[in-house]
Amino acid sequence: MSNQSVGIFFDGKSAVPQPCSLFLDTQKGMILFETETGHHERWLISAVSFENFGNSLQLQKQSTDGVTILKITDATFAAAIQKFRKENNHINWYEKLLASGFKMHLVLALVIFALIGLTYLYAIPWVGEKSVVLIPESFDDTMSGTFISDNLLFSDVASDKSKVLNAFAKELQLNNKKNLKFIFVEEDIVNAFALPDGTIVVYSGIVNKMKNYDELVALLGHEAAHVNHRHSMKMLCRNLSGYLFISAILGDANGIMATIGDNVNSFQSLSFSREFEQEADREGFAIVIKNKVDPNGMLNLFKRLQDEGDAIVPEFLSSHPVTQQRISTTSQLVKSTPHQVEANSKLQQLFQRLKK
Repeated sequence: MSNQSVGIFFDGKSAVPQPCSLFLDTQKGMILFETETGHHERWLISAVSFENFGNSLQLQKQSTDGVTILKITDATFAAAIQKFRKENNHINWYEKLLASGFKMHLVLALVIFALIGLTYLYAIPWVGEKSVVLIPESFDDTMSGTFISDNLLFSDVASDKSKVLNAFAKELQLNNKKNLKFIFVEEDIVNAFALPDGTIVVYSGIVNKMKNYDELVALLGHEAAHVNHRHSMKMLCRNLSGYLFISAILGDANGIMATIGDNVNSFQSLSFSREFEQEADREGFAIVIKNKVDPNGMLNLFKRLQDEGDAIVPEFLSSHPVTQQRISTTSQLVKSTPHQVEANSKLQQLFQRLKK
């Protein structure tokens, strides 16, 4: 393989090409060249950037006058330089990638598409959920107030039974981190949901399915847990993660809140993740035990809702899906958790007033 050839040199001062003679010194790792005007230079191969153009090479070097360029069209001489670079590990990863061929490029493209898909499915929703920390809790109150005025204005809110429901909840220790307010809606809808500000809406349809007050305690404990952990705000952020991603990266809390505000009406039908439901189940169960209420009430509530779902899916199941796994986990908790049950006549009386 020849160590001598000819090339074209551009000095960085003008666009005029200058033919030059070339010599490859493999001992010193240098390319030596001299132009027809007598200008000569020595370029250390490790300090030069390379670009491949088929069988030819273009070498670039930064100088005080700018970028100087040496073009080599002699395929044999170019191959000699590349052989030296490969033997001395001077070829960078980008050049190796470009030279890897179509199959490697195809594999790389598939990997990139897979990463994009995984990012969209997992990373972006995770970032969206975590962006809730940028939202002050005072905004939860504003959001909930807007939802109530838009969605419960024409609902049959039973003020008397709402007072009874609040009295029922007042008898319980719900581990709440903010004040809880309970609204009883006299509609034959099997549903209940919690708003971010601590408002918990319970429909008569779900209460009428209950046989004992321990089921209502379980329901309120579960919904209180969603409030305590800001699950509705986190889930809404997760669902809107594509819109919130850039705002979260930029720390734009106003952009996040504006996007959430446009979707305030989705609170009622918000479907929680398995992780959030499991967390609410665990804390709800702990609340039941803490209040010395029969934990079988939570198990009975889940079974009753699932049985109802065999005929027609209650709205509660669409947002809080009661799976067989949740029932099995709760059943195991009932068996393995020490608990003391004390009958509470006041809760029983209040529960009966709600069912009238």
